[in-house]
Amino acid sequence: MSSKKIILSAESSCDLGPFLKEKYDVNYLRFHILLDDKSYTDGEDISSDDILSFYKQNHKLPKTAAVSVAEYLETFKKWVDDGYEVIHIGLSSSISATYQNSVIAASELKGVYIIDSKNLSTGIGHLVIEAANRINAGMEASEIYSEVSSLVNKVQSSFVIDSLEFLRAGGRCSAFSVLGANILKIKPCIEVNNISGQMSVGKKYRGDLNKVLEQYIKDKLSSFDNIRTDKIFITHTMQSNEQINKILDYIKSLNTFNNIYETKAGSTIFSHCGPNTLGILFMTE
Repeated sequence: MSSKKIILSAESSCDLGPFLKEKYDVNYLRFHILLDDKSYTDGEDISSDDILSFYKQNHKLPKTAAVSVAEYLETFKKWVDDGYEVIHIGLSSSISATYQNSVIAASELKGVYIIDSKNLSTGIGHLVIEAANRINAGMEASEIYSEVSSLVNKVQSSFVIDSLEFLRAGGRCSAFSVLGANILKIKPCIEVNNISGQMSVGKKYRGDLNKVLEQYIKDKLSSFDNIRTDKIFITHTMQSNEQINKILDYIKSLNTFNNIYETKAGSTIFSHCGPNTLGILFMTE
């Protein structure tokens, strides 16, 4: 059994949702959402619906601000002073400054272990659950850090974007690209590289979103012959319950996964991908 108590933390962008956050006793450090010169806290006083409503009215997107070194240091120090060791699993260092900020804070303390997820959303969530299970099994913090770090490149994350409009508004693609994609009904698959932690465009699907999503799921699940069957996440910003229920029913019909977790992406992820984005996130052996 571990000789010290261990506390588990992650940024709010891990998108576990209230049930899993509570089940696995995960402590969130929350991103800041800057909207019209006012700062909000991800998951507390702003929702994806608020962002979408504001965008439709003003054609402006929020900016997201990383958790600061001072915020990490204050939180980690409180836990360490209370007698805990800390396992913190952060957003990919290739995507956000949060990882570096947390490392700087941890360097001031003893017993704080920082894992670079090389991932986002519930790609991080997979690693958080892996860490939680090891904490519950009584492993030492240093062992958990080593084992979970070795699983980073086993997480397979991707998602299909219905519209490039949010990416354009955020400066991540050109208006010309958006126009072309809209005319051709192109819905790109965004893939996370679990080695570099960077994102890239994979297959470009065309057509009705429902058909695209089903084909995307078939493609991804057939791309690996060593998928872990203990859990899969369906994480999304879907506006239609009917659409997400169809996806859930389809994945259930495969009789492949022991646990199918549906979670909605929080304000941080929504700010970059927009509505009607859906991804499946799973692990390989």
